[in-house]
Amino acid sequence: MSDSQSDGGDCTDHRTAVTEAEVEALVRGICFKTGPPRALGVELEWLVHELRTPQLPVTPERLEAAYAALRAVPLRSPLTVEPGGQLELSSPPAASLMECIGTVSADLDTVRAVLAAEGLGLVGIGNDPWHTPRRFLHEPRYDAMEACLDRTGPAGRHMMCTSASVQVCLDAGHEEPGPLGHARRWWLGHQLGAVLVAAFANSPLLGHEPTGWQSTRQLLWTEIGAGHAGAPPLDGDPRAAWARHVLDAPVMCVRRDSGPWDVPEGLTFREWTRSRSPRPPTRADLEYHLTTLFPPIRPRGHLELRMIDAQPGDDGWIVPLAVTAALFDDPEAAETAYRSVKPLAERALNLPAPHNPLWTDAARRGLADPELREVADVCFAAALRALPRLGATAEVTEAVAAYRDRYVARGRSPADDLLDRLEGGAPAPSRPGRTGGTPITHGRKDIRT
Repeated sequence: MSDSQSDGGDCTDHRTAVTEAEVEALVRGICFKTGPPRALGVELEWLVHELRTPQLPVTPERLEAAYAALRAVPLRSPLTVEPGGQLELSSPPAASLMECIGTVSADLDTVRAVLAAEGLGLVGIGNDPWHTPRRFLHEPRYDAMEACLDRTGPAGRHMMCTSASVQVCLDAGHEEPGPLGHARRWWLGHQLGAVLVAAFANSPLLGHEPTGWQSTRQLLWTEIGAGHAGAPPLDGDPRAAWARHVLDAPVMCVRRDSGPWDVPEGLTFREWTRSRSPRPPTRADLEYHLTTLFPPIRPRGHLELRMIDAQPGDDGWIVPLAVTAALFDDPEAAETAYRSVKPLAERALNLPAPHNPLWTDAARRGLADPELREVADVCFAAALRALPRLGATAEVTEAVAAYRDRYVARGRSPADDLLDRLEGGAPAPSRPGRTGGTPITHGRKDIRT
């Protein structure tokens, strides 16, 4: 999640009701801001655990004390708290890859020092392998979100309280066609996104047990359902497709100035504009509705890529940031990535991400899937050629090369390291279910906790 807001302010802001046509025009105007790609950002979510024994739960009182201490230190990146107590650091828009890395790295050093004084540390894993969901924030927004997502099973609580990610934010791209055109970048994100899921999978455990999936975090997002966590179809103009998706997506909640928020069932925003009940929707309601949609690629003026699991190590986040930036913002690398993922699109069966076979295979098998491994290898090679052109330092380029050699070239991801440690170093091929696996949420209530 990347919308760690409070209650969203006065829900009567922009009191004038909006019509269906006005909603469509507003969405078209605010969600794709086109122009030459010039800015880059990253949003890092971290689990916060005991510094020496991460398997032990941290009490809410200790978290609150630590976060109070963090609020007293200056940071260039906004720091927010997720519903389960995870921390999110969101970089300001940067003019270059190295500017982004420098700003966030300095802020993370500060955050870690403050947390260490409290006996706490940041852990980069896509989904907490030890603890059951426990909500730290009790606000109307999250009360309503929990009530809404509970209707499709327990995946929503895991997403809210035990997941963490690396989210890369890119400019939407040129209005004109070409490797950096906004339509090409939108399409590329939905195909390359599956490769990023596989290459950076880092959440194979849930409730102390292997799930049979390399990215259980991605599985949980899928289980939440297409209404709240799915992409629109890729046919046609991206603005029109996203506007239709926004209008036809279910309303998570109707905010109130006081008391619990309403959690309607089966009410789309389009229907709300027509029925004007329980009250007419306003522009503020539309803006809030947009923050309750969690597709793998979310247009927010820029493009927010949300499919990458949190990475291990203090600086593990730099590799997916650098690779993604290179494959989108360097024209030569973007063209190579586009050509390499085109054959993968057939596996999606024209179904929106992540609810299609391509994304399912990426989350379940990771780079054990031969085709995903081959495409990842091509894309990492293209990124390595592009990084010097983007001004990346030798250290960043070497980190990407080391990741390629350790994982991509061997058909592995950080998820395999977690499984190896769990099984005492048993060879990956000996694990049952690694290339198949059984969904852990075939029904609605079978996630193991």
